[in-house]
Amino acid sequence: MNFWRRTRAIAHKEVRQLRRDRFTAGMIVGLPTIQLLLFGYAINTDVRHLRAGVADQANTQLSRRLVDDAQASQAIDIVARTDTPQQLEVLLRDGRIAVGLAIPHDFERRLALRDRAPAQLLVDGSDPAVLQAARGLAALPVVVRTLPRAAPEHPTFELRAFYNPERRSAVQIVPALIGVILTMTMVLFTAIAIVRERERGNLELLINTPVRTTELMLGKIAPYVAIGMVQTTLILLLGRFAFDVPIRGSLLELYAASLVFVAASLSLGLLFSTLVSTQMQAFQLTFTSFLPQILMSGFMFPFDGMPRPAQLFAELLPLTHFVRIVRGLILRGASLGDVSGELWPLAAFFAVTVSLAIARFRKRLD
Repeated sequence: MNFWRRTRAIAHKEVRQLRRDRFTAGMIVGLPTIQLLLFGYAINTDVRHLRAGVADQANTQLSRRLVDDAQASQAIDIVARTDTPQQLEVLLRDGRIAVGLAIPHDFERRLALRDRAPAQLLVDGSDPAVLQAARGLAALPVVVRTLPRAAPEHPTFELRAFYNPERRSAVQIVPALIGVILTMTMVLFTAIAIVRERERGNLELLINTPVRTTELMLGKIAPYVAIGMVQTTLILLLGRFAFDVPIRGSLLELYAASLVFVAASLSLGLLFSTLVSTQMQAFQLTFTSFLPQILMSGFMFPFDGMPRPAQLFAELLPLTHFVRIVRGLILRGASLGDVSGELWPLAAFFAVTVSLAIARFRKRLD
């Protein structure tokens, strides 16, 4: 009897403690609810509406019908039109499209002879999900109804996969892992930075020094910037020598982009440290923010497969932009200028979160 009485007493104490801890109590219900609704709605392995470009050099009724049929399949959405296949390749390298439809001048002659595929699909092969969706499009008999006789012997599209001709999954995964690992470590390190000082009683000592709030915040994240660069170097070396991942772009530009991303990740962790009271809460909040980034950034699941509202939400996440940057620089050989549209959101994210962290810290001091 004494055993069960003592056990019930401890359990009752733990329940009362959980009720007083509003942060943990909120996560018990809020975390699974939000994640189920968010990920159940957003994650979609059936990739559709890929961004596509068209180079229709034939410009005939049949070629235009081919483009219409391809778009009617809902596998692609035409977002760009060019004059030559070479211009499609530039759009692929810059990450502005995932698929290119190249229709040659002799399109109708190829249809008549039926000796080879009449058109080409240029695909960003660095993403296996995109490549798989494009392979399904290439197999569609979209020109069958345009011909008076039987269907052609060859498929409608010849598939050309760029940047990962061997179709190795490591080539697609390893570059993006730079962002995933940096997100996990940088956010966690700084999320517990201020909380650790508070729990050890050092925060009051720092407050009584001439150090200003901005100086304290920036000084806290400065050492982790160097740690982030060390981690980036380690992942690049392992990726190159252990997985034979090619580095086609500039290393200097890659480090510059990584520096911006590390700063954005550190600022997020710093903001978290002003929102919680214990290191365990900091860890919980970091884990909560980590799941949306890894699942919705395009690292694990194709970005184009998500509904539009989910894509808009994913655009707010730093990892979404860095995955595009690192794959562009490492795999496609793009320059920093080619992916500059992904840099300014990271810089804006850093500015906003650091400002919020400083404001929250001052408020807590008051």
